[in-house]
Amino acid sequence: MTRAPHSTAGPEPAGGQPDAVPRNESIGIADVTKRFGAVQALTGVTLDFPRGQVTALMGENGAGKSTLLKILTGDHQPTEGHVLLGDESVTLDSPARARAAGIRIIPQEPEIIPHISVAENVYAGALPRKRGRRFDRAELRRRIRADLDRLGFADVLDPDLLGSRLTPAQRQLVEIMRALTGSTPPRLLAFDEPTSSLSEHEVDALFALIRRLRDQGIAIVYVSHRMQEIFQLADRIAVLRDGSLVGVQRADTTNEGELVRLMVGRDLSAMFVRQRVATDRLVLDVKNLSTDDVHDISLQVHAGEVVGLAGLIGAGRSELALALAGDQPVRSGAVTLDGVPLPSGRPGAVIRAGLGLAPEERKAQALFLQQSVRANTSLVVLDRLRRFRFVRRGAERDLAQHYTDRLRVRTPSINHEVRKLSGGNQQKIVLARWLARKPKVLILDEPTRGIDVGAKAEIYQIIADLAAEGVALLVISSELTELLGLADRVVVMQQGRITGELSHEEATEESILALAMADDIISASTPGATS
Repeated sequence: MTRAPHSTAGPEPAGGQPDAVPRNESIGIADVTKRFGAVQALTGVTLDFPRGQVTALMGENGAGKSTLLKILTGDHQPTEGHVLLGDESVTLDSPARARAAGIRIIPQEPEIIPHISVAENVYAGALPRKRGRRFDRAELRRRIRADLDRLGFADVLDPDLLGSRLTPAQRQLVEIMRALTGSTPPRLLAFDEPTSSLSEHEVDALFALIRRLRDQGIAIVYVSHRMQEIFQLADRIAVLRDGSLVGVQRADTTNEGELVRLMVGRDLSAMFVRQRVATDRLVLDVKNLSTDDVHDISLQVHAGEVVGLAGLIGAGRSELALALAGDQPVRSGAVTLDGVPLPSGRPGAVIRAGLGLAPEERKAQALFLQQSVRANTSLVVLDRLRRFRFVRRGAERDLAQHYTDRLRVRTPSINHEVRKLSGGNQQKIVLARWLARKPKVLILDEPTRGIDVGAKAEIYQIIADLAAEGVALLVISSELTELLGLADRVVVMQQGRITGELSHEEATEESILALAMADDIISASTPGATS
């Protein structure tokens, strides 16, 4: 990329908007440094975003990804360095100027106006008008239906649906439509963790759209912690660490291990540090358990043992976890914890018996996002903190502080709202809650989903520490590398049944996938099946 002279000014606004910029010019940044007081968020970053390519932006939380995006979209201005359109330096001193230059971002948390329709949300600020500035509802309907058809969203978005009634996935699609409609077509489109609330089908549709936009010559910036997505989509991968650009790799010539080394400065294998400490003491014993979703499940977990639970989407792993935690009714079978029968359908009794569950959807199922770190940490131990029916606030503060310090939760204070923490720190709060309860069995459902590599390493260390303390752990994960690094044994499920079990020595990605797709085993075990 050619560096621009510092004196080059940005385009002058015309009619309240910036002038259009030639669409064939690339966008990039040169020698960009950004300081917030004494904190340096970016240091001398030079990076281009070629048209017709997907550039993935990776790095731990705090690496500078969000700051870089906000400089591109006019929310921040660089302390030093330039934003470039082609070879010319421009000043994007507002989001309006960046948008007029063709730069758009799809935020991780969509901003939806609840009391107006999808159509009005999409064109908010640019609603069609009749003469006399009257709202032209017929033209709005024509535009929204045309854009829904063009983008392939007609079967998933009702243009008349109120914003307050949208699902998380639909809210994301509204933001995408906002970015792709209007008089100025996008030149650069940035996606910030766009799949965090989407189903597998919706993810496939989004990826198809991104590829179509790329093929139309739009520069795509894709921010995600999910390695599988990165390798599916990206042409090139830029890695930030501590505010500096540490490498740009072609996606077809690099691998996950190399990206991890760039992000955290060490190999992926070094993240799995635990010693095997499983004992002969049987803690969790599941015999022939059946619910509406799982069938004839039998498995055992010993003290200090980490048992991995593998399977494809829809295999029944999360449903089994909910049944063990008392959240799903059990039709038959038995579960014992330390030889004592575990009650069915009574989550509170299950917790008191010594079993905890950190569910897959931490925001929806585990956390009170508007509440403090302190309140979320103490949630399952309030019975131990009460005296004469009143919670001892001093004891609660001490407990929350102890476990947030132990797990190195990055928060200004224990009174900080959980919703303002990063995904990795939110997950640590869920774990801190169960450490405070001191369970005999802990089920972790996708414990590292949506968090960065550095936070993953810290979660792995917490799992190792729990096992060393004698906790029996059942870990559900869709990342096979994670299961292979953590588990003493791997139990594989498909269609609600166990299809096999592998020792640590036997388990490989190939052997796990073979059992996860073992249709013949499922058919043979189904009553009435023919051989």
